[in-house]
Amino acid sequence: MSTLTYPETGATRLGPLPRGYHHLHHRTRVGRGADDFAVAGAAVTEWRMHRASGARIDASAPRAEPGASVRVSLGAGPVRLTAPCEVIWTAYGEEGRTGFGYGTLTGHPENGEECFVVELADDGTVWFTVMAFSRPAAWYARLAGPLVPPVQLWYARRLGRTLRRLVAAG
Repeated sequence: MSTLTYPETGATRLGPLPRGYHHLHHRTRVGRGADDFAVAGAAVTEWRMHRASGARIDASAPRAEPGASVRVSLGAGPVRLTAPCEVIWTAYGEEGRTGFGYGTLTGHPENGEECFVVELADDGTVWFTVMAFSRPAAWYARLAGPLVPPVQLWYARRLGRTLRRLVAAG
């Protein structure tokens, strides 16, 4: 039995995002061509992008697979926020897309889902997209209120910059 904390499982895969949540959509160019697409896809699905951005990742699988548990931790020293998630869906090279979506588990400060997708456009541009829907679950997330969406956008942008660097390094 799943311990996901929201009912709209899989909504980040194809949309639309459900009502009643804050929505995040951030897209950035990270490279060009099939080689960059392959490097970016591997960095996203093998947790390297998150780790290189400064997050601690404790995953039950070496790469994103449905059902894998993931604990993402952000912060410094003893001031660290840990967010337990479960991979809900994956896309490996289907229709020029590679990535995954994970949903929040009990103990996560938010309720909702987030996806990280790399796409190879017809013109050869490699795009990275973070899309999410969430609402506060923990008291401190509710207390932070209007600060949470800008922090989520900051982190999405950080992931995009990190992935661009990883792609450039090959």
